Amino acid sequence: MTKLSLLAGAAMTALVSATAAQAEDTIKVGILHSLSGTMAISETTLKDAMLMLIEEQNKNGGLLGKQLEAVVVDPASDWPLFAEKARELLEVHEVAAVFGNWTSVSRKSVLPVFEELNGLLFYPVQYEGEESQRNVFYTGAAPNQQAIPAVDYLLENEGVERWVLAGTDYVYPRTTNKILEAYLKSLGVAEEDIMINYTPFGHSDWQTIVSDIKAFGSAGKKTAVVSTINGDANVPFYKELGNQGVSAEDIPVVAFSVGEEELAGLDTAPLVGHLAAWNYFMSVDTEENDEFIEAWHGFIGDEDRVTNDPMEAHYIGFNMWLKAVEKAGTTDADAVIDSIIGVSVPNLSGGFSAMMPNHHITKPVLVGEIQDDGQFDIVWETTGLVAGDAWSDYLPDSANLIADWRAPMSCGNFDVAKGQCGGVSQ
Repeated sequence: MTKLSLLAGAAMTALVSATAAQAEDTIKVGILHSLSGTMAISETTLKDAMLMLIEEQNKNGGLLGKQLEAVVVDPASDWPLFAEKARELLEVHEVAAVFGNWTSVSRKSVLPVFEELNGLLFYPVQYEGEESQRNVFYTGAAPNQQAIPAVDYLLENEGVERWVLAGTDYVYPRTTNKILEAYLKSLGVAEEDIMINYTPFGHSDWQTIVSDIKAFGSAGKKTAVVSTINGDANVPFYKELGNQGVSAEDIPVVAFSVGEEELAGLDTAPLVGHLAAWNYFMSVDTEENDEFIEAWHGFIGDEDRVTNDPMEAHYIGFNMWLKAVEKAGTTDADAVIDSIIGVSVPNLSGGFSAMMPNHHITKPVLVGEIQDDGQFDIVWETTGLVAGDAWSDYLPDSANLIADWRAPMSCGNFDVAKGQCGGVSQ
């Protein structure tokens, strides 16, 4: 071998070593949100929020002496593609944790990937419950942290007697409405006073459905719509309510997937008075929230950009992950899973949220009324924090189930009646 060849080989080895060393100098964080397709209206902002949080953490010194590096992919509102992109993040990019997903069908798509590759997923959106997976941390609301308190509010404060359960046709609305139907019937609501309707993603022709809702509400009993409609289908739905003169005084709508970001694309005048139930609103009056909003506007460069509940869930989940990694002294998934239970971090409502043994967190529950500026006036909130319940008390198959990922139980579906793990599939 010539001297020139030896020098070239040495140079190439040095370059490869330098590149590997540089890669090892960062901790990669995966961002798995739809930036195109029907869910982009909701998920693009969550990508931006994660980029802000990562940038701020790097300014504060990073993590374990290393800078964080964001790896962004676009699963494009395509549920099977979510699984492919999750695998890419974990196998190709070797990210330490993933923050992402919105719909439950996308989350269900990636669960086998995170279990197989022992990755970490922080899921920031309200969902139907009936799940507790070792590799997932549910920082959005379970039904007992959103849907059931919203129904209680309508019962106690609006005197609602008839119920329209309207949702997009996938697992989250169907399971949530199954829980709500059982809950309402347990309170004595008759079957004929419950109307259930499902529409596909991106549904745009709401004329007939809104007419049916009006007819259902004309029976002389106070009627409300509980909406689990997701994504950009909300825009024509609310427009049609306005077109047909359905006001909040006549038939109030309480939504679980409409927040400040979705309202930013609507003419809110006909929507004033309708409701949403979340665990955070931009209008929350706390020092922590003021600082978050200021940081957001500074990062995004637009003071008209809003904040919303799933952004706060990412804020909580990201800070929980940081704290768990620091506590464990490593980003190793098993060590983080063990160290994160019991971790408590500030939320934006002025309190603290803690990670429970079932991988759900404690959260306040708020009901907000839509204002003409696209913000929410908070009309009701729980007196304290509500711990997320992975398994509903109102469904017979899950009423006896609990989840606890601490040793020695380490189980996501322990049947207390049978005294064994594996009550239903996780």
